[in-house]
Amino acid sequence: MITLQELDATDKRILNALDEDPRVPIMVLAQRLGLARGTVQSRLERMTASGALRPNSSRVLPSALGRGVAAAVSAELDQSHLNEAIAALRKIPEVLECHAPAGDTDLVIRVVATSPDDLYRVSEEIRLCPGIVRTSTSMFLREVIPYRTTGLLQD
Repeated sequence: MITLQELDATDKRILNALDEDPRVPIMVLAQRLGLARGTVQSRLERMTASGALRPNSSRVLPSALGRGVAAAVSAELDQSHLNEAIAALRKIPEVLECHAPAGDTDLVIRVVATSPDDLYRVSEEIRLCPGIVRTSTSMFLREVIPYRTTGLLQD
């Protein structure tokens, strides 16, 4: 995967312009940036192929899909079943992402649900994954800073 440090100034200019107008045709984007169409096309293909760009579906807000309740589920694992737990978590559609932090918690899982009752169902589905010993769920009351990377693209 390309790390942010490996994105050069031209890559960042392309990404900033796409942030402003994500549906702009490549030819128009190239003209706005004063670049050749082939340059813009090849750089976008390279960034996509390397995994530097998230899938377009990550732009969709879960609330637009009827999942307006969000939470973080902290999970304690039997470490010998880590891979099985992660494989099971991947199968739960409400699991948006999962991180392995330093500290007492083994996994922090960001989830969404349709309601508090549905959040309980999702939390139970996580708790029943192989290798998960204990969970703790913290429901988010509101989002105060949405996911963003635009500031990191500024030089």
